[in-house]
Amino acid sequence: MRYELLGTLRVLDGGTSSSISAQKVEILLAALLIRADRVVPTDQLMGEIWGEHLPRRATAGLHVYVSELRKFLHREGRAGSPIVTRSPGYVLCPAEDDVLDYQSFLKLIDLGRECMQTQRYEEARECFERALGLWRGPVLGDLGNGPILRGFATGMNEARMECVEMLVDAQLHLGRHRQLVGLLYTLTTENPLRETFHRQLMLALYRSERRADALKAYQTARRMLIEELGVEPCTPMRDLHRAILRADDPALVGAAVQLAV
Repeated sequence: MRYELLGTLRVLDGGTSSSISAQKVEILLAALLIRADRVVPTDQLMGEIWGEHLPRRATAGLHVYVSELRKFLHREGRAGSPIVTRSPGYVLCPAEDDVLDYQSFLKLIDLGRECMQTQRYEEARECFERALGLWRGPVLGDLGNGPILRGFATGMNEARMECVEMLVDAQLHLGRHRQLVGLLYTLTTENPLRETFHRQLMLALYRSERRADALKAYQTARRMLIEELGVEPCTPMRDLHRAILRADDPALVGAAVQLAV
């Protein structure tokens, strides 16, 4: 089976896609998938489902939801249930051939990062694009707001932004600066506090023979950072600005300014 969390939660078995109509059972499945192969205590699961205001018979209600989830995940030809009772709670144990999309996403990012470190930029680009292609919408479709689901969504969204940053960096190494300008203007508008995008925009503009626009992009970002946070741009961004002013740094024409990979 394939479990997908990078979008609305759904389970795919062959060519058949299924979802859960009961939200509390869906939250239970999401929490167990996020902690796959690890025991999730009953009190944490109840907190995810009901928050701080537990009903009088919360423990009994959780048992009912676990039973419903086991029925939902039951498949002919599969021995036992992937959900196992194990003190102090429950654990979801995927089969060897089961796939969790967020795990595939993270593995592709790691592989792409390795390719960047060994200067295999085309392979890195392919990894990052495949990783981003796994996303179908907001993580879990904004299903719940408990600590497990909220922490997972935050972590995945941050990993996604890192993936976009590294994808742009790989494309800069491949000389695709002109194609990136429009995208980077959008990314800096949507993520004004992520200095990496501003830095990449400056480099893409300079390499596209738009030195004045590159300097203007720096001034715009600097003004925004000072107004919003009271801080100057980061050191790599200031270094790039000075290099553009001098217009004599080989790095401006050759390899892109390195990201921390």
